[in-house]
Amino acid sequence: MPTRRWVPWAYAGPALLLLAFFLVYPAIDTIRLSFLDRGGDVFVGLENYAYVFTNSTMLTAFRNNALWVGVFTLFTVSFGLLFAVLLDRVRYERIIKSIVFIPMAISMVGAGTIWKFVYAYRPASASQIGLLNAIIVGLGGEPVGWLIERPWVNNFCLIIVGIWMWTGFCMVVLSAAYKNIPRQLLEAARIDGATEWQAFWRVIFPLLRPTVAVVTTTMIVFVLKIFDIVYVMTNGNFSTEVLANRMYKEQFSFSNYGLASAIAVVLLILIIPMMIVNIRRFRRQEAMR
Repeated sequence: MPTRRWVPWAYAGPALLLLAFFLVYPAIDTIRLSFLDRGGDVFVGLENYAYVFTNSTMLTAFRNNALWVGVFTLFTVSFGLLFAVLLDRVRYERIIKSIVFIPMAISMVGAGTIWKFVYAYRPASASQIGLLNAIIVGLGGEPVGWLIERPWVNNFCLIIVGIWMWTGFCMVVLSAAYKNIPRQLLEAARIDGATEWQAFWRVIFPLLRPTVAVVTTTMIVFVLKIFDIVYVMTNGNFSTEVLANRMYKEQFSFSNYGLASAIAVVLLILIIPMMIVNIRRFRRQEAMR
């Protein structure tokens, strides 16, 4: 019996050691560094955290991250749900869903590069190489500096790139959940005289709510760490800074290890509640089975 008790640990031990070495130890060391100076030698207490929550650049990053969380999450989940429900009746469902999902196959850096050309700006006297400005000029308008019009135009332009990429992911997950809804329920609702809109809000959406919640929290966790699109397209300039990009700059451009670690810890703290929500939801679902 004592031997059998150790068998699970013998199998799980190597994985636990890897997790401890690559996740737990770096997290603990990052917390330690967040209380040290830029070189990681002198203890400075909460000085780095005070900078994080008072510096104007950091406050701009917080604002932009909040904008990303609100707009990106709302539109990716909404469009994903819309496509999942509407395309279920389309004859060429697989083809259209594949087209919507294709951007997920492109790397974040690749997508940022593609859309940087879409938004490219040149003076009105020069020929436009950006798709949007070429269309605007062709229609007789003036070219727009999409990525330099601060603080809302450029941020929304960056968020559109994220929505374009991740709507396909939301669509696939929600579509799988939608196809598991018993058709008898929908047929019964229609027989009772419910319109399509009423059937959606009274039958479909309540049954999809757990999946919508999981997809929503997943998108929030992802977007809190958004980095690649901002780094490639603006590098945080023109009031488009976000927390992850600022952390990268402090670490690798300014060699300020203490401040970079403090930003990383703040990001971790922001993500933990979403992880807890997901874990609790999974446990409730397992308990119901």
